[in-house]
Amino acid sequence: MKLSFTYLLILISFTALAQKKALEFDNIQQWNSIKNETIAPNGDFVAYDLEQDHSDSHLYLNSGKGETLLEYFRASQGQFSYDSKFLAFTIKPLKDSVDNMLRQKVKKDKLPKDSLGIYNIDTNELDKIANVKSYQLPEKWSGYIAYVLEDIKAPKKENKTDSTETKEDKKEAKPKKVSKTNGYHLVIRNLNTKAQDTFKYVTHYTFAKTGKTLAFSTTGKKDNEGEGVYIYDFNTSKLTNIYSGKKAKYNKLSFSETGTRFAFVVDADTTKVQIRPNELCIWESGEPTATKLYDNNTTPEGYLVSKDGTIKFSKDESKLYFGLRKPPIIKDTTLLKDEIVNVEVWTYNEPRLYTVQELQVKNDTIKSYETVYNFNTKKTVQIETEAFPYSTTTDKGNSNIALANTPMPYALESQWTGRRLKDYAIIDTKTGTQKVILKQTPNASLSPKGEFVFGYHSINSTWFTYNVKTDKYLELTKNKPFYDELNDSPDFPRSYGAAGWLEDDNFILLYDRYDIWKFNPNTGEATNLTNGRESKTVYRYIKLDKEEESISPKDKWLLSTFNEATKAGGYAEFNPRNNSLKQLEEGDFNYSRPTKAELSDKLLFTRESFVEFPNLRLTDFSFKKQTVLSDANPQQKDYNWGTIELVKWTSLDGEEMEGLLAKPENFNPNKKYPMIVNFYERSSDDIHRHRPPSFVRSTISYSYYTSRGYVIFNPDVKYREGYPGESALSCVVSGTNAMIKKGFIDKDNIGLQGHSWGGYQIAYLVTKTDMFKAAESGAPVANMISAYGGIRWWTGLSRQFQYEHTQSRIGGTPWEYPMRYIENSPIFNIDKINTPLLILHNDADGHVPWYQGIEFFVSLRRLGKPAWFLNYNDEPHWPLKYQNRKDFTLRKSQFFDYYLQDAPKPLWMERGVPAVEKGINQGYELIED
Repeated sequence: MKLSFTYLLILISFTALAQKKALEFDNIQQWNSIKNETIAPNGDFVAYDLEQDHSDSHLYLNSGKGETLLEYFRASQGQFSYDSKFLAFTIKPLKDSVDNMLRQKVKKDKLPKDSLGIYNIDTNELDKIANVKSYQLPEKWSGYIAYVLEDIKAPKKENKTDSTETKEDKKEAKPKKVSKTNGYHLVIRNLNTKAQDTFKYVTHYTFAKTGKTLAFSTTGKKDNEGEGVYIYDFNTSKLTNIYSGKKAKYNKLSFSETGTRFAFVVDADTTKVQIRPNELCIWESGEPTATKLYDNNTTPEGYLVSKDGTIKFSKDESKLYFGLRKPPIIKDTTLLKDEIVNVEVWTYNEPRLYTVQELQVKNDTIKSYETVYNFNTKKTVQIETEAFPYSTTTDKGNSNIALANTPMPYALESQWTGRRLKDYAIIDTKTGTQKVILKQTPNASLSPKGEFVFGYHSINSTWFTYNVKTDKYLELTKNKPFYDELNDSPDFPRSYGAAGWLEDDNFILLYDRYDIWKFNPNTGEATNLTNGRESKTVYRYIKLDKEEESISPKDKWLLSTFNEATKAGGYAEFNPRNNSLKQLEEGDFNYSRPTKAELSDKLLFTRESFVEFPNLRLTDFSFKKQTVLSDANPQQKDYNWGTIELVKWTSLDGEEMEGLLAKPENFNPNKKYPMIVNFYERSSDDIHRHRPPSFVRSTISYSYYTSRGYVIFNPDVKYREGYPGESALSCVVSGTNAMIKKGFIDKDNIGLQGHSWGGYQIAYLVTKTDMFKAAESGAPVANMISAYGGIRWWTGLSRQFQYEHTQSRIGGTPWEYPMRYIENSPIFNIDKINTPLLILHNDADGHVPWYQGIEFFVSLRRLGKPAWFLNYNDEPHWPLKYQNRKDFTLRKSQFFDYYLQDAPKPLWMERGVPAVEKGINQGYELIED
């Protein structure tokens, strides 16, 4: 019998597919991620790190044609010089070497230090400089690099032409012990000639943005000789000591953009209680020394010069912004430890909850009030005050208008509303006059030129503008759907955001669900620029210039596109001259926000799908020619992976639903598969997200599970106010039944997995149905009544707002809706649970109080229900440490494999891990029949 060519191809492909390996736990660490990608200013080169979890990084430098020019093991964080001729990067010591030294109890200061790599792209020459603490490249000019050495003795210069490690590389220079207060050696190196200047005892250093100058401060020698602040002029190679002092610290060294002006704070206080005054000093190009602008004796009454406030110049260099602070609270240092009263006094009517105050003590202690000095008028205006302690400026500081705000009148009620309402005032930075313009407003900002204040008022779901000159307040989108149309929380809907302003503040661009609209801020007249609603295409403006403050009405715009119906992503071009729209790129992928080369039209971007890793791609604005620059995980082709598809069904409430269904790559529709239902709220829009195998902190690794024979179902959930648990039940159970009806799901082997809000919903679901054979519930809320009164410890905020207005969706207090709290709390129906549960809840959880997990577990234990509780000590809402993520991934896999795939039971599920064996015996061993 002869076989057709087509049949042979099919047979070969099936044979190849059958030969693919299933992902095992030990394979997970093979997967690389791409980090710290950067494109050269001229667009001709790209550098990136290839990194495996908990391992040494690998730096790559590629040409725009995809050629690898440099590959360096244990290097990372490449930075290009502004002329794109050099790449600087950090070289880390080998992780295994450092780990072995730590095992031998080697002290931290004896561990090997980082090195600096400098690669000349033109000559293919690599210099390696050992023991480098930090380095800087000028932002907008080229030719030099500055770096700080960890040790006093400068290292020998080493030139290398390849990335292989020699014996000399392995020799670590022996650093001398240097007190941090004495500073370090600063080396200024000419990148082209390699000529170097070294300056001793340096504590801080900074380049000017465009001017060829560098400033640094020193502590001087042991007798403080030479202590002070210096300016180095690269044009003349001249070093100027602009300030000399003794036993002082120099903070916030800051140049104006061109380097013609410079400011810094002198902190001469050695007592740390501000007995000696801080000084704000300024220097101007051509002057031999800096002059004192303010000290604590000349500041406004009740304020001191702040050493912590931001110092910055306006772009036109006519203004200096700096910080003032309130005098410190002086402690009585004569008291003995047992004489100090340590008591927290919580007051019912203080604006901020005490737990919030406690977390913000440091910020409150160093709170700085922004102030501006005008070089033209020689006048100083304090912008921020205790009455209006927060502010923003605009036009890169050039504008004479500032917008100040205060949340304090509404801080108390934010405890239960969750809203951040504020009062706003306009400050004239020339005269200091203040005018309150808005009250009880959530968010407001200044337009780029300061002509308007604008924002979105969530209470009436409307965008507004306020004309600073005419005092005219205008509601732009009243009674128009520029708010979240899918909002299902008991709160006012959020906006879709704003693209920005056109030049000269003539128009503002706002988003509705799909489109970009151009509004006249004076009249409210609106024009739809994209018209995507009919096709359900979402258009969003992509900001390519990080310094852009307004959008050009002449240049073409790059937009991202996303089709809600097909889930296809892409890019489009919009021409504002004729309002024309052209699709440039579209496909069944998730596309990144591109990064533009600073001095060319080259773009660096990624696209990804469930199958395709987001490798780096280089293109131009046409997207016609794309060069793939990386191949991070070529080993993927050797493994059975998976596929993903969009599925639809009708919920028990009659709602049309969407979700995701992931299947093994070698899926056989005639076979019965175990299924894990994993969900949070809505995930169907993420269908094209790449999900590599990883040691995850809170979910499941889709590719790892599909490769090993699982089907994964991720249903969207739509909520009704007051009934979040019942809503989840309606959507998840109906969706699970719809998947069972497809014929390839083993209805007797279905699991559940979710974390946080997902963990709560799982805890609720298993009190209502026995259709799930096993479930993992991470950081669940079991008792909404006790959780309502809890604290989110990471922020110190009360959890009340979450139940009344946001995610928990109860819609009121326990005294208003007691039955809603009871009916939605799994604890009150815990005796109905028959599903074995794995519960994760860590004792340092700052989101969900970990006693919620304890309540859940001890009640199940009391009833004799099969349950296991994992607590990773000192970990937050998820396990973050590598060893803990790895452990959690394995235990979760063993748990589901035991219940859903008839795998052997692990020892830890049989007997736990006794406290005396904690950290010694993990109990991973499988118990064979």
